[in-house]
Amino acid sequence: MTATTEAAAPKTTPLYDSHVAAGAKIVDFAGWAMPIHYGSQLKEHEIVRSDAGMFDVSHMCVIDITGAEAKDWLRTLIANDVEKLGFEGKALYSGMLTPEGTVIDDLIVYLTHYGYRMVVNAGTADKDIAWMLKQAEGRAVELTVRRELAMIAVQGPNAIEKACKVLHEEWESTIKGLKVFQGFPFGSVEEGWFIARTGYTGEDGLEIMLPAEEAPLFWKALIGAGVAPIGLGARDTLRLEAGMNLYGHDMDETISPLQAGMGWTIAWEPTDRNFIGRAALEAEKAAGVKCKQVGLVLEGRGVLREGLKVVVEGVGEGIITSGTFSPTLKHSVAIARVPAGTGVTAQVDLRGTLTDVRIVKMPFVRNGKKVFS
Repeated sequence: MTATTEAAAPKTTPLYDSHVAAGAKIVDFAGWAMPIHYGSQLKEHEIVRSDAGMFDVSHMCVIDITGAEAKDWLRTLIANDVEKLGFEGKALYSGMLTPEGTVIDDLIVYLTHYGYRMVVNAGTADKDIAWMLKQAEGRAVELTVRRELAMIAVQGPNAIEKACKVLHEEWESTIKGLKVFQGFPFGSVEEGWFIARTGYTGEDGLEIMLPAEEAPLFWKALIGAGVAPIGLGARDTLRLEAGMNLYGHDMDETISPLQAGMGWTIAWEPTDRNFIGRAALEAEKAAGVKCKQVGLVLEGRGVLREGLKVVVEGVGEGIITSGTFSPTLKHSVAIARVPAGTGVTAQVDLRGTLTDVRIVKMPFVRNGKKVFS
């Protein structure tokens, strides 16, 4: 007799039925049943660049952090420094690192009137929470996982205007006054609404956390205001054009943030802030960081894909960590990890043919426009 274990069915978000009703193609993403597109990934990409689209990101994990030691604890937990959050609602992006100086996850932390709010990736949520609980042992820190919340990202040049049409009128001036990378609770914390001027597309927009049971009606109202549902396929091409990392592809627990374009997220000052992974990163810097992250541009035919080898003559080899055809630029772009001594040209092995690519500073696209030279 042989025992068989059935794979766990993917989890669903509060908007799953809305996606199915809209004819979405559903795929398993990080253990969640999520829409990859609603018909045309290309059209969805273009809508976000030119107008307003919305993504179900309820699979992301929201964690509230409170307690007398919350601030001091966060200052050791993550590589960026929450001391820099100078006003309520301000957010920062950071890596959470292993003692070996590699990336457990990338995340956003907001300063709130009650403490801090953290948003972590779906596929790493269980691992992240276990790590944080371990680090919080014996500390006056409380973690509250807010699984009762849904999250909708409304993105694009007209996103804020259209979202405000279906939000409470008295919230409008506060929402339109939000600085980039700032977010507030609207109503009481218990009511669950939290709106931030953040995103993962290279466009302006909002990420809206709200009670799960209110999400389907709000989603429907946004459609009525002219906001188009967008799948994870376009989300990936949008973030890649914006030069934004995807955990598990561009960095993971084998990669240092210094090799993944995340050096800017490390707060080295003050020198006595001994965050987890600091000693390893300092040793890496002292020895000379071996690799760096770059953007690749292929203006001819062909598509740069994750896993393809990058050859830098006289220097060494690297690898593409994310690659796609760019709908905005009409040619292929990629994020790659290459030897630190790489200059401005390289070659990619496309089906056995070494093909010239240009190395550029990312992002490739911001606010709908090409931004590299």
